[in-house]
Amino acid sequence: MTLTQAEALVLFEWLHVNEGRHVLADQAEQRVLWGLEASLDKQLEALFAADYSGRLNAARARVRDATD
Repeated sequence: MTLTQAEALVLFEWLHVNEGRHVLADQAEQRVLWGLEASLDKQLEALFAADYSGRLNAARARVRDATD
């Protein structure tokens, strides 16, 4: 799987904010989500930036569908 930095940051934030809120059919699904979050955590230097919220907003803007 290949994600841009913006996509990875948006996905990490969603996983982090929604942890425990997912309706899962099996505990294995939770393990996969935790593994994905941990993998993203290791690769995203933006997580430790003082301007994290600004970077997240910019990433969301890059990923979001363009509107006319």
